[in-house]
Amino acid sequence: MSSEKSNHSKILVLGPSWVGDMVLAQSLFKTLKSMNPDNIIDVAAPAWTLPLIERMPEVNKGIALPFKHGQFALFERIKFGKSLRNEAYTQAIILTNSFKSAILPFAANIPQRTSFLGEMRYGLINDIRELDKIKLPRTVDRFVTLGLKPNAKLPMNIAKPTLIANKENALAALQKLGVMAPVNKILGLCPGAEYGEAKRWPAEYYAEVAREALRKGWQVWLFGSEKDIPVTTGINRLTNNQCLDLGGKTSLSEAIDLMSLCDTVISNDSGLMHVAAALDKNLVAIYGSSNPHHTPPMNDNAVVEYLALDCSPCFKRECPLGHLNCLKNISPQQVIHHIK
Repeated sequence: MSSEKSNHSKILVLGPSWVGDMVLAQSLFKTLKSMNPDNIIDVAAPAWTLPLIERMPEVNKGIALPFKHGQFALFERIKFGKSLRNEAYTQAIILTNSFKSAILPFAANIPQRTSFLGEMRYGLINDIRELDKIKLPRTVDRFVTLGLKPNAKLPMNIAKPTLIANKENALAALQKLGVMAPVNKILGLCPGAEYGEAKRWPAEYYAEVAREALRKGWQVWLFGSEKDIPVTTGINRLTNNQCLDLGGKTSLSEAIDLMSLCDTVISNDSGLMHVAAALDKNLVAIYGSSNPHHTPPMNDNAVVEYLALDCSPCFKRECPLGHLNCLKNISPQQVIHHIK
């Protein structure tokens, strides 16, 4: 083994597709850097996650994967993997469990390919780690353990994600929208959740919280993607259009920077919730069909609202019982109480 290889590794991480999971992956990157500051970390992931990667100083560069969501694209993956051979990666860490995600590092001739077995990936993965869901209950635990030596114990205190925001970019985004720079406190609301309605606190509840904040002189900003336009528009209508509706009007990059200006953020269990946590915001995270013990916000300032009903977490996209009590029974007053 050369002295160079003994000093550091050049690691390719195959990253997740979900925004929230990519935020949590930063804990792995920080762990790898804490083990050896000279480690070089590149991250290959869908293009829409690159704005997150750009805000993680531990990452050397992001590599946009050209494959469509769910596309197997065997020959394209092999070709793309071969194109990375000159990078001379010493290790690949694959954070997803699909068969197709392990093809690229195999084709890239990366000597150590670390992951859980996943979808029968014998051979594609040659550093197979055991996934003990009892010992590793959280997504972030599972990511971090893949960066450790086999059978090593998790650190007592896992490094928290901390995204770097750009205030100038945020002010430029506001200017583009024709909005003045804020002078009052800002409440950010994230009422969407791409997974499904069983993770969405009712829009009328968000509107009640917004009206209370507006009454106290706060500004209220509504965050969301194009898919969230109906809900952000509906909430704004219920407040007589007194909110700044950003639904579908910002890129992920702009949303991150704008959220950094907020004083408090209220969010469903969504990617933007993890963004708010990584920006160290005062955060109220609302859980319905999902489990806060599996994907909690990695932020000491976060308050989790979760009722832990007998029927939850069900992990369904829509309430199988038709009542959505896991969310409807969390009152607006409960959430208003946490606004600082």
